[in-house]
Amino acid sequence: MNAMAHRAHLLLVVLVQLLCLAAAVTVAFGSAGFRADLNHPYAGSPLSAHELVRRSARASRARLARLDATLARHLGDPSAADVPLAPLTDQGYTVSVGIGTPPQQQTLIIDTASNPIWTQCKLFRGTAAQREPPYDPVKSSSFAFLPCSSWMCKKGQPGSTTCSNTTRRCLFGYNYGSAAADGVIASEAFTLGARRKVRIPAVTFGCGNLTGGSLIGASGILGLAPGAMSLVSQLKAPRFSYCLAPFSARKPGALFFGAKASLERYGRIGGIQTTSILKNPSPELASLYYYVPMVGLSIGSRRLAVPATSLAMKLDGSGGTIVDSGSTIMHLVEPAFKKLKDAVLGTLKLPVANTTTEDYKLCFSLPRGMLMSAVKTPPLVLHFGGGADMILPQENYFQEPRPGLMCLAVSSSNSLSMIGNVQQQNMHVLFDIVKLKFSFARAQCDLM
Repeated sequence: MNAMAHRAHLLLVVLVQLLCLAAAVTVAFGSAGFRADLNHPYAGSPLSAHELVRRSARASRARLARLDATLARHLGDPSAADVPLAPLTDQGYTVSVGIGTPPQQQTLIIDTASNPIWTQCKLFRGTAAQREPPYDPVKSSSFAFLPCSSWMCKKGQPGSTTCSNTTRRCLFGYNYGSAAADGVIASEAFTLGARRKVRIPAVTFGCGNLTGGSLIGASGILGLAPGAMSLVSQLKAPRFSYCLAPFSARKPGALFFGAKASLERYGRIGGIQTTSILKNPSPELASLYYYVPMVGLSIGSRRLAVPATSLAMKLDGSGGTIVDSGSTIMHLVEPAFKKLKDAVLGTLKLPVANTTTEDYKLCFSLPRGMLMSAVKTPPLVLHFGGGADMILPQENYFQEPRPGLMCLAVSSSNSLSMIGNVQQQNMHVLFDIVKLKFSFARAQCDLM
């Protein structure tokens, strides 16, 4: 290429970058809103439906162990054991985010049970394999290190941010049970949105690398929890919602922020149900998870004799029920799980499998050649305070990890109950941060 042609090529590149920036609406958020497409970890994957179910259940178990350890530490048990790492994207949904000026596209896993935002970047060698090239701060005009004196470094994520005595830069280290990462805290412009791009000029995030586990092609995490470092808090978004397409659909769902987050304006199946978002009495736990008041369970029209006290949040902040986009199967505290297991055993006229997988507590053997979808099962109903009922059809609480095996996609927990993303699939769920309300409605998420 001669010099003139080379200069013309560079000019064209610069013009394209400027047009991309101009197309993005810059906001200090306020009442603005946007929509982003959500992909699940198996979009375009050659894996069979059975294999993806097995992988997601295994990762969910590792995540529960991490939540148990996190709760124990926050409740005063410094000896809480570390947990094994498992691939995080075996269970998480992802969104494409432009980071920097001009934007560099990165694939981040959305997580309602995590606050920090971070991505792998070229400041560190040996980053894990991902779909796109790692984010390079050198190529961005809007990148800035976060100083140790900043409020976000001191208070943003207790126990996870520190100060470097040599560089005076803010550092981070996060362990998810499914992955671990560390690096530096920085400020950068983020561009989000599918059909209408929205540019947020300054987002505090982690620029680092994966030190344990696997992201299976993703770049990092987009935290959506209530804490100060999450995207929800940094945008001061009054509400957000998402609709998770089933793994089997292999099509995108949707994530909505601000004015775009509304159950009324999009297609839904049936009415809207609303309950409260509860405040955990422990200040630290209150910033970690979204708690909802689950008060009971039913199989079909039969209410199970689950002790209300077993589902309630305790005075020290333990117990209760959280909504988790980053976990697959549902977890119930032992008394509630036992009642559900007994009810399922009494309802399904199928032989209990002699051998099951380590990721499920209860499985049934299907007749030769029969698919799980051919088995008639009553819905599982989750009852919430205020009279809201989440009605789960078969595909939201049973899975088929291999041909001829039908397993309950609910397991037991020693600490708290957790509504996973299998239960939320084809359910448009909305978190109203201002009014502290959690709403949901059945929907076909891949058509939204």
